[in-house]
Amino acid sequence: MTPIDLVIQALPVLLLGATVTLKFALASAVLGLFVGLIVAIMGISGQPFITGIARAYVSLMRGTPLLVQIFVVYYGLPDLGISLDPTSAGILALTANAGAYLSESMRGAILGVGRGQWSAAHSLGLTNLQTLRYVICPQALRMAVPSLGNTLISLIKDTSLVSVITVTEMLRAAQEVIASTFQPLPLYLAAAAIYWLLSTAMSWMQRHIEVRLAQAHVR
Repeated sequence: MTPIDLVIQALPVLLLGATVTLKFALASAVLGLFVGLIVAIMGISGQPFITGIARAYVSLMRGTPLLVQIFVVYYGLPDLGISLDPTSAGILALTANAGAYLSESMRGAILGVGRGQWSAAHSLGLTNLQTLRYVICPQALRMAVPSLGNTLISLIKDTSLVSVITVTEMLRAAQEVIASTFQPLPLYLAAAAIYWLLSTAMSWMQRHIEVRLAQAHVR
């Protein structure tokens, strides 16, 4: 069987794995944004203890390899009585990791909103929480779109690491085909090409969203 025939034959399996990759990336990105927003708010709270917790979390997640974090969640948490299936463990580890990076992006975006916005909101009788929800965060999200897009693209590639805990995403799907065909090069190249196409599509969507938001801001 030629390499091209092999790739064509394996394509349905690889595409099925690609859908799992996308599901993991999107779920982790949405949950990571939620975690990142909370950690960002904690980081600018002005309360030393709360700020310290946020900084410690970010330092830990950014200072340790994602692969180690996946192992800790999947193999380590059962020692504490918390057993997760591979899908839940993979999403939890990716979310925790992405949340740390997104928190820094959101913190910078929130701090980038002019202090006059806070004063104007307070003059209207809004509390700090209401000001964050209705005034600051919507503007910060628009400013953070490039960073959010980059994180999503990184997550698409990082999902390959959850293959080590038996999640059948695209890389593991390719490995399973390789185990029966003993032709790794064409299948790994095919998987790399699909990763590249997914990342390119996300890059295009990111630029499109940035243009739309810029046009809406001008109006």
